[in-house]
Amino acid sequence: MATKAAPKKGFKKFIKWFWILYGTGILAAVLLFLLASWGVFGEMPTFERLENPQTNLATEILSSDGETLGKFYLDDNRTPVSFDELPDHLVNALIATEDARYFDHAGIDARGTLRAFIFLGTKGGASTISQQLSKLLFTKKPSGGIGRLLQKVKEWVIATRLEEQYTKEEIIQMYLNQYDFLYNADGIRSAARIYFGKEPIDLRTEESAVLVGMLKNSSLFNPIRREELTKNRRNTVLGQMEKYGYITEQEKDSLQSLPMDINFNPESHREGLATYFRMYLQRWLNDWVKENKKPDGSEYNIYLDGLKVYTTIDSRMQKNAEDAVEAHMKRLQAEFFVQNTLERNPTTPFLDLEDFEIANIMERAMKNSARWRALKRQGLSENEIRASFKEKAEMTVFDWNSDSYEKDTVMTPLDSIRYYKTFLRTAMMSMEPQTGHVKAWVGGVDYKHFQYDNVIQGARQAGSTFKPFVYAAAIDQLRYSPCDSLPDTQYCIEPLKHGNMEQWCPKNSDGKYSLKNRTLKNALANSVNTITARLIDQVGPGSVVEIAKNMGFTKEILEVPSIALGTVDFNVYEMVGAYGTFANQGVYVKPVMITRIEDKNGTVLYEYVPRTKDVLSKDVAYTMVNLMEGVTEGGSGTRLRHTFAKEQTVYKEIVTGYPYEFQNPIAGKTGTTQNQSDGWFMGMVPNLVTGVWVGGDNRSIHFKSLAYGQGASMALPIWALYMKANYENEELGISMEAFEEPEELSINVDCTKILEEKKQETDTEDDLEDLDF
Repeated sequence: MATKAAPKKGFKKFIKWFWILYGTGILAAVLLFLLASWGVFGEMPTFERLENPQTNLATEILSSDGETLGKFYLDDNRTPVSFDELPDHLVNALIATEDARYFDHAGIDARGTLRAFIFLGTKGGASTISQQLSKLLFTKKPSGGIGRLLQKVKEWVIATRLEEQYTKEEIIQMYLNQYDFLYNADGIRSAARIYFGKEPIDLRTEESAVLVGMLKNSSLFNPIRREELTKNRRNTVLGQMEKYGYITEQEKDSLQSLPMDINFNPESHREGLATYFRMYLQRWLNDWVKENKKPDGSEYNIYLDGLKVYTTIDSRMQKNAEDAVEAHMKRLQAEFFVQNTLERNPTTPFLDLEDFEIANIMERAMKNSARWRALKRQGLSENEIRASFKEKAEMTVFDWNSDSYEKDTVMTPLDSIRYYKTFLRTAMMSMEPQTGHVKAWVGGVDYKHFQYDNVIQGARQAGSTFKPFVYAAAIDQLRYSPCDSLPDTQYCIEPLKHGNMEQWCPKNSDGKYSLKNRTLKNALANSVNTITARLIDQVGPGSVVEIAKNMGFTKEILEVPSIALGTVDFNVYEMVGAYGTFANQGVYVKPVMITRIEDKNGTVLYEYVPRTKDVLSKDVAYTMVNLMEGVTEGGSGTRLRHTFAKEQTVYKEIVTGYPYEFQNPIAGKTGTTQNQSDGWFMGMVPNLVTGVWVGGDNRSIHFKSLAYGQGASMALPIWALYMKANYENEELGISMEAFEEPEELSINVDCTKILEEKKQETDTEDDLEDLDF
C-alpha cells in the first residue's frame, strides 16, 4: 500500500504547483497591465488625448463645384472622412483581412492571441484593428524582444480604452484616416484620390482590396513599384472576403482575374490642377493667419490645423483653361523654336540686342536664381559660385516634346538659364463680372519649372487693350456714339500740353493712314492709334487715369498722352477686373478667389464681403461693350467668327484650333506691344470675362513679325479653345445671349441707322467713300 501512496502524493504536489504558477501568471499579467496603464513602461495617453488624438490635418482647398483642388501640408496629406463616406466593401475587406472577429471582441482577440502564442505567429497574428490604431496613434516602434513585449502590452491597454471611448464604426474610420499609404497618401481619402483618382465612396471592390492589402505593409505592397506582388496581395484580400461570406466565389474569381487598374495622381504642391492659383492662395493664407488668430491668441497653422478653404475656382473651367493653354502654347513654342535656330538667330532667344546687353540679362538672371542664393548661404565666394555655374551637371528640364514634359539632360546651370528663357510665357484669368468670382487662373505653362505667376506677379505693357479706357472717358465726358467719326490722319499733340515735354505724334501700327473719317467703332476694332490720340487729347490723360483707377488698377499711371497706346505695365488680374466693369453695366467688382474659410470642426472663420464701386453709367458701359463687339465682328478679333478662304491655310498654320466659328455675341480687344513683345486678348460674354497674355521672359524675346507675334495669334487662340470647351459643357451655364441693353439707352449704338440717314442726305454713294464704318 505504501508503494501506491507516493504517486498520489506526487500528483497532488503537481496540481498545487500548477495552480500556483497559473495564479502567479494571472497575477503577473494583471500586474503587467496595471503597470502599463500607470505609465511605468512609458507615457500612456490620457482620456483627454484618447478623446482628441493629435493628428496633423492638411488644409483642403475646395472648388466652387465641390472638388478638391489640392491641399497644404508638411508631412501629412490627411483629410479625414466619416464612416458614412466609406463604401461597405472597403469595410468588409478590412474586417475579413485584418480582424474577422472585430465586432465580437472588446479590443483584444483572445482566440487570435492564443493561436499566435501557440504557433509563434506562423498561422497569423493577433493584432486587432483597435490595437493597430493604438499603435498608429500612441506607441512608438520598440527595440529588442522585451521592448516589443512591452509595446504589445501598451497596445492592448490602449485598445481596450479606445473600445470604451469610441464605437466600432468610429475606430474603423479613425484607423483608415490615419494610415500612411505612401506617396503623400495619408489616410484613405488621399489614398483613393492618389491611386485611383476618386473619392473613397466611389471605389470599386477590387480597388478597395488593393488599399486594404497595403495595410499589412505599404512599402512592401506598393502598387507603383511592385505591381505583381500588390496584385497577389489584392487577390488574397478578395479570397478573405469570399471566405467570410462578403462576396461569392464567382465574384471572387471574376475580381481576381481583373488587371491592376492604378490611376496614379500624385498630390504635391507643384502638381495637379490650379497649381499657380494654389501657390497664390498659400501666400494669401500666410498673411491671413497673421491677422486672424485662434481664440487662445496663437496662429492657425495652414499645414496642420485642417482648415477648409472654399474658393471661387470651378474645377471644370480650370481644366478647360489649362488644356487650352497647353494646346496652344505647345504649338506656338514649336514655331518659335523654328524661327530661332542659331542659323536664323545667332543670339537666340534674344532679338536686336548687343552682346553686352545679353550678358547683363544673363548676369541678373544668374544672381536672382535659387541656386545662387543657396550657394551664397553655404558661404561660397562669388568667384566660386560663378565657377559652379559653368560646370556641367545632370538635371531634369522642361520639354514640350517629352513625356510629362520633362527630360533628363546634362548642361551647365548657366546654359539652363538661357534654355529656359527660350520658352514663351503666358497668363490667363477668367471671372464672372457680376460677382467678381474668379473661375479659372493659369499663371504659366508649368508650375514645376516656371514658378513665376504671370497672372498677379507679372506685369507687362497692355498695348491696345488699354484703349477702351480712353474711349470710355471720351464717351462718358463727351457723349460720343460708336457711330461718331474722326479723321484717320497723322495727329500730333503739341509740346507742354498734358504733361508732354515734346511733341507727340503716334503712328498707326502699319505706318499708314486711310485719310478717311473712321467711326469710333471701326477705329477701335482696327486699333487705329491716330483716333485714340485725338480722344485722349480731347478728354485729357487725367480723366483716363481716374477711370482706370476706379476700375481697380493700383499702379502709378503717369498722366501723359502716351498711356493711350498702352505703354503702362499691368497684370492680367487687374486687367480682367477692369474689363468686368464694362460687362457688369458700369459697376466694378473686385475679383475674389476665397469665399469662406472653416476650421476642422466646421466653424466659419472668414467670409468674403464683395467690394464694388459704381464707375460708369449703364449707357456708357453698354456703349463700350457695343464698341468692343466690333472687334470680333470686323476687326482684329474677326477670326473668332469667320473663315476666310484665301487665308484659311495660313491661319490654320498660325492659329491653334482655327476656324472657331463662334456665332454668339462676343466683345473683346486684342493688344500687341512694340516689336511683338506682348500679345493680349480680352474677351467677354455677358457672364464671363477672360484675359490672356503671352510673351517672352524678357521684352527682347519675341517673334520677328506680326503674323505670329500679334495678340490675335499669340493670345486669342487660348481664349477661343477655352470658350469652346466651356460651351460644350452646358452645366457651366456660360451665356450665349446678347449683352443686356439699358431700358432707356441715351447713346445711339446702331450705326446702320446713321448710314441710312446719310444715304438719304446724299445724292450718290461716292459721297460716303470718305467714311469707314
